[in-house]
Amino acid sequence: MYDGIKGFRDFYPAEMAAHREVIDTVEDTAARYGFREIATPAIEETRMYVEKSGEEITEDLYSFEDQGGRDVALTPELTPTVARMVVEKQQALSKPIKWYSTRPFWRYEEPQQGRFREFYQTNVDIFGSEEPEADAEILAFAADALTNLGLDADDFDFRVSHRDILGGLLEAFDADVDQRAAIRAVDKSAKIEEAEYYDLLTESGLSYDQAEQFDALLATDDLDELTDFAGTDRVADAVENLEAVLAAAEDFGVRQYTTISLETARGLDYYTGVVFECFDSVGEVSRAVFGGGRYDDLIESFGGQPTPAVGVAPGVMNSTLPLLLQRAGVWPEEELSTDYYVLQVGETRSVASRIARELRERGHVVETDVSDRSFGGQLDYADSINAETAIIVGERDLENDEITIKDMASGDQVQVPVADFPGDHDRPTYDDLV
Repeated sequence: MYDGIKGFRDFYPAEMAAHREVIDTVEDTAARYGFREIATPAIEETRMYVEKSGEEITEDLYSFEDQGGRDVALTPELTPTVARMVVEKQQALSKPIKWYSTRPFWRYEEPQQGRFREFYQTNVDIFGSEEPEADAEILAFAADALTNLGLDADDFDFRVSHRDILGGLLEAFDADVDQRAAIRAVDKSAKIEEAEYYDLLTESGLSYDQAEQFDALLATDDLDELTDFAGTDRVADAVENLEAVLAAAEDFGVRQYTTISLETARGLDYYTGVVFECFDSVGEVSRAVFGGGRYDDLIESFGGQPTPAVGVAPGVMNSTLPLLLQRAGVWPEEELSTDYYVLQVGETRSVASRIARELRERGHVVETDVSDRSFGGQLDYADSINAETAIIVGERDLENDEITIKDMASGDQVQVPVADFPGDHDRPTYDDLV
């Protein structure tokens, strides 16, 4: 007997059916916006993450030396990979580039609510547009995906910020501030005690009084106050850009889901402009459900031409989105679903197989006996897989050129000519045939 590895989990068919419904809904929403599906490798060179995020990231990677002596890592996120892909074929790709993919990722961190060491995300990105409409479309996709899953405006909130507002405010202080460290402190602020937060800000180069002033500025809902305080084009331009994105979000029908929240920072260094995180409005899911934002410099840092980019990555398995759907009571039923079970009695395989084949050709989920079960055993199995209709193909009925159609919920059944089934009905059931 072997135990599963910590931070990883199995999904049995009923559980997977619910997750598949969520994944299909999110992917279908992306496809309707014109995002095209891509597939990416499970490993990349470790240095790709170290050069973009610093040496400390190796503590969170599943990294190893492969048999060819290469230092590689299981991918902890997709953004560097898609940046590499854009660079490789940048001249041949039509702009804007709109891609999505759903796949697993791996991070060697302590498992916590809504986050395992292996988790699945649907990544959705736009490359090649710096317009506010691109940011708004990412917000609109994310909102539509959630509402298509059954959530409404009372269930979630997009907390929207701008990295250049944060950076510009830090520049305005008379201090030698490590902006990277300060912004990471902001990103952690909701998860740690206030004293620890201020300690991190002072370690970044602010005095204690400056840290308090900076924190107060982030709490304001008056963006003009921030522009006046900083007195720089960087903050003024960032405020203008944030307002333009929110105006586009209004036209796209998703402004109602957004709140300005300058405490939202996103910890990764490659974010450059508007960033956002989705939260449970009720607060039962304590962590961010997912997040996204602009990363306009990443393609160029990979050796490509300057290419603005914006994206989002909802987690769909081993993540917080399922927790939000469960909290809101819209998580799909964890049960199997089968349209037909074709039950065989005696030497009837050829007829039963023909019926099963024709039903499958019409797009239905069909099972039939492959275990030489008894009549009762087959009915029990049909019930266990939630078959809606049982097609009973028995030797005695076939002598009269008939088969029996049984509604599994009510137990009602009717005999019909075998030559007429499935006939002209696209999805024949008991109710269609009585």
